[in-house]
Amino acid sequence: MARLKEGEGKTPPGPFRPEFWKSPLRGRRLTAILGLVLLVGMGIVLITGFLSHIAYNPDLRGNAIVDPARDLPINFDWPTSPSWLFALTQGLHVTIGLVMVPILLTKLWSVMPRLFAWPLASTPAQAIERGSVALLVSSTIFLIATGLFNAQYWYPFNFGFVAAHYWAAVIFLGSFLLHVAIKLPLVVRHYRGRDHDEPDLLKAARPAPATISRRGLLAFTGAGAGLVLVGNAGQAIGGPFRKIAFLAPRRESGFPVNKTAMAAGIKPEMTGSTYRLELGNVSLSREQLLAMPQHTESLPIACVEGWSATRSWTGVRLSDLAKMAGVPDAGEVYVQSLQESGGFRKASLSRDQINDSRSMLALKVEGEDLSMDHGFPARVIVPALPGVHNTKWVASMEFTA
Repeated sequence: MARLKEGEGKTPPGPFRPEFWKSPLRGRRLTAILGLVLLVGMGIVLITGFLSHIAYNPDLRGNAIVDPARDLPINFDWPTSPSWLFALTQGLHVTIGLVMVPILLTKLWSVMPRLFAWPLASTPAQAIERGSVALLVSSTIFLIATGLFNAQYWYPFNFGFVAAHYWAAVIFLGSFLLHVAIKLPLVVRHYRGRDHDEPDLLKAARPAPATISRRGLLAFTGAGAGLVLVGNAGQAIGGPFRKIAFLAPRRESGFPVNKTAMAAGIKPEMTGSTYRLELGNVSLSREQLLAMPQHTESLPIACVEGWSATRSWTGVRLSDLAKMAGVPDAGEVYVQSLQESGGFRKASLSRDQINDSRSMLALKVEGEDLSMDHGFPARVIVPALPGVHNTKWVASMEFTA
């Protein structure tokens, strides 16, 4: 009987043995290049994701998506200028996040031998490193998967998407920072050319013949990322570019609708002649709203799914409604919708959002009455505000000082 090699009887078979991995493409340099691209791309996704959270003004009544006592202390008053701010940040968040998918998959492939290295952890430092990698990989996959589900309005899970997505991002942030801190010295040594004497643990022990070069692999990955970029970016840019966003669910050239009036439980009798906008002690019909001074502004509306569209809106300034409600220096307004499906839709706006001259209760879009699906008889439009807080089918507005 042939004598076993040292350690052969202790190491589990299959992917846990170095001889299992045969691609000659794997190596420290390939992984370093992919890691640098992911560092920049996922950094953008992370920053814009937390900016999206801040844009919800979670400190205001009814806006919190997570327990305010446990929220990260990074909130500030979300500005209304430039008007396209949220469209930019959320467009980058979704588009760059999708572009990172083929790069992430290639990076995971490049480090696969190290993910199966045996023993799993021989020192406390190695245990921390591998634990950070496990959290980083699992949180990244969770964020990308749930983000894709949300963009498609498909929720095959029994938990709230927004809160789960947020806490997964917090886990990602912690594991990301830990992983970068651990790997940064190695990356610096590599780019300074000081790692020649260190063994390349990613190289195959028994490489098979190459079928593609490393440059070819990088080009193939880059082409995949470029295809995802072209196929999705148009929904965030808007205009004629929307037509070429062949991978995006909101690629129609018109004005996208996230939730129809029927899906929201809005019935014709709720928006007809009996409709009244409640402003505390003041109650206004749509005809009375139309009789007030009307203002027209060209403003984008942008949603967390990554799409945006700019339209010409006409309606009554929120500051004028605050004065009519007897709160001329309003610091907050609590808006409630007629929406019945899933409970009444509620959101609060800040002082700056109320007082911006472009903020309005819109009654028309592009010179025509709002359609039912776009919020008839009245909806909120505020520059740089997330689309979900531009409340449709407004029933009441409670201004407070």
